Amino acid sequence: MTFAPVHLMREGVSLVLTPSPSGEPVIAHWGAALGPLDPEQLAALGALHRPGVPHSALDRPRWSGVVPQVVRGFSGTPALEGVRPGATSGPVAPRLDDWSVADDDAGTLTLTGSDREAGWDVEVTLSLDEGGLLTARTRVTNSGAGPLQLVAVRTVLPVAPQATELLDLTGRWTRERHPQRHPWVQGTHVRESRHGRTGHDASLVMVAGVPGFGFGHGELWGVHTAWSGDHTTYAERTPEGECVLGSGELLGPGEVVLEPGESYTSPRVLGSYSVVGLDGMAARLHAALRAQSPRTRSVRPVVVNTWEAAYFDHDLDRLGALAEAAAEVGAERFVLDDGWFLGRRHDRAGLGDWQVDPEVWPKGLHPLIERVHALGMDFGLWVEPEMVNEDSELARAHPDWILRGRTALPEEWRFQQVLDLQVPEAYAHVRDGLTALLDDYDISYLKWDHNRDLVDVSHAGRPAVHGQTQALHRLLDELREAHPALEIESCASGGGRVDAEILARTDRIWPSDTIDALERQHLQTWTSMLVPPELIGSHIGGPVAHTTGRRHSLGYRGATALLFHLGIEWDLSRITPDDRAAVRDWVDLHKRVRPLVPTGRLVHADHPDPAVVVTGLVAEDAGEAWYVAATVAATATQHPAAVRLPGLAADATYRVTGETPRGRALHDDAHRADLATSWLESDGLVVPGAVLGSLGVRLPVLSPETAQVIRAVRVH
Repeated sequence: MTFAPVHLMREGVSLVLTPSPSGEPVIAHWGAALGPLDPEQLAALGALHRPGVPHSALDRPRWSGVVPQVVRGFSGTPALEGVRPGATSGPVAPRLDDWSVADDDAGTLTLTGSDREAGWDVEVTLSLDEGGLLTARTRVTNSGAGPLQLVAVRTVLPVAPQATELLDLTGRWTRERHPQRHPWVQGTHVRESRHGRTGHDASLVMVAGVPGFGFGHGELWGVHTAWSGDHTTYAERTPEGECVLGSGELLGPGEVVLEPGESYTSPRVLGSYSVVGLDGMAARLHAALRAQSPRTRSVRPVVVNTWEAAYFDHDLDRLGALAEAAAEVGAERFVLDDGWFLGRRHDRAGLGDWQVDPEVWPKGLHPLIERVHALGMDFGLWVEPEMVNEDSELARAHPDWILRGRTALPEEWRFQQVLDLQVPEAYAHVRDGLTALLDDYDISYLKWDHNRDLVDVSHAGRPAVHGQTQALHRLLDELREAHPALEIESCASGGGRVDAEILARTDRIWPSDTIDALERQHLQTWTSMLVPPELIGSHIGGPVAHTTGRRHSLGYRGATALLFHLGIEWDLSRITPDDRAAVRDWVDLHKRVRPLVPTGRLVHADHPDPAVVVTGLVAEDAGEAWYVAATVAATATQHPAAVRLPGLAADATYRVTGETPRGRALHDDAHRADLATSWLESDGLVVPGAVLGSLGVRLPVLSPETAQVIRAVRVH
């Protein structure tokens, strides 16, 4: 069976699907929009790209279809791998034939192929949304007579051969998502995550592009694996000439076994093409993630979190004073962090016992919540439902509910183990405990933590990560269905679980456990390659960073958090009135910026000096923009090169002003590096958008680890 070529085109992107001579679907083009193509032209496009037949190769052209198959001569990583346990004959690898293609006229193609002899039915869906983002996934059904053990189900997207440079991200706890770039040579570059969660070192995006691509320039293709468990993402360039980006769930031996008639659906792969660099790639991803939840386009409340202010020191008077100080600086949400539940005086006990501790809270949390509400704030609560301390009532009553791979427990990690959510009773315990809290208390927000990797774990004799991840997603879905107004933050010892699948069920991520503003300048930039700014929590911490010991001015801390979902994690009740007034200045400034956070386009300037980081938010109509220009080291030259302000309309005129609060706080007395006056201290200047975007603006001489806030408003 064959099909007619198909051309999808949206928002500057084209996807062309053509049949090989045997009827196998081939993605002939994913990239720049090709303009209208009639059927004859589409057929010609396929003919123009017919492979040759070299010596010492198959005696026919080798087409790399939408599902690369070793049985058709593909020498790279196969899309599908599986075995038939106990089978003594028959094919091992599928050879898919009998392809059909269905087009729903709404941007989605459904491709189905089968191998009756091997017993595989495969369905690949390709969707090009209104913003030009490509979503792909693969579904496998066992159509054979016996069980089919899946080894790998990978979804593969081709990219153009001019993409000869790769960028991916790596990291660790408190230093998540740092870039690494290198030439894309022949072979396979693989990034695997084996943490039982997305991972602090997860690549988040893998990008292939023309050499030297940046934030605002260069043609590139990026993919993201939307899965909250173990996964793989890879870039492969074969000697035969194929260039592909692929990804899928990383399955353990025997982890997924399909009985006859059963199916497995792979994680989504999000593919973003851009001809204007990384910001263009990110803009398509942001639009898709924003469409998942209506709350992403609402006003995000300013948060005060108690962790770095109070830790486990819980007392109504102490926390009440903190709440009053929070309200004084303009906070709108008060989040009680770890330490409120049964036996939780430190991090070695209590996880799993999700009842309010009567010794600390004899009247429950009601008095604190009432006080918070009276101050005009809503109330949030920290939980870590997937974990259990060995020193807990739950572990003593149900030691068999602890996830493990052998008789002995896994090594402890932060003095905790993992609760096996695939045990129905354990799942019900967590669900019912959280539901009881949400029913009893007026809780608007849960900070959902996950403070360890899954190591040496299995369930019913099989690796456990796949089922544990599915159970987590189901649990979040049930809670949101029961409490539709509830907001949830994904925190996993900071940024250990950041992916599009968890973001389909939550309203914010905590990108890192470090609030060190210097580290945040880097990791927020690269987190935003996938995550829109309103979903990235960014807090103003105390003068000395809890995780690094670095000291920063309030101006640097405030500017770093300004363009994201702003919060405060500092004991405001124990600082001076002048300091609180200075914090209020930054909160007030954020509230001026805030209408753009869930709606605007996040941009980054390509500055020649790596010591200068420029982040901006530009309104949808380019009528207003805010920028933060920050130094992350000493500048290479005494006078930093001018800073371009990207995203503005070239044919408009703007008034550009300096908006950095001139602090009243002792912590804001940064060294003044420039003895002259600057235009930033004036009432502003009127300049064409073309000048601001091309020539930019000169900043004063800057000390290391300082920042300036700039606003541009269209005047005509």
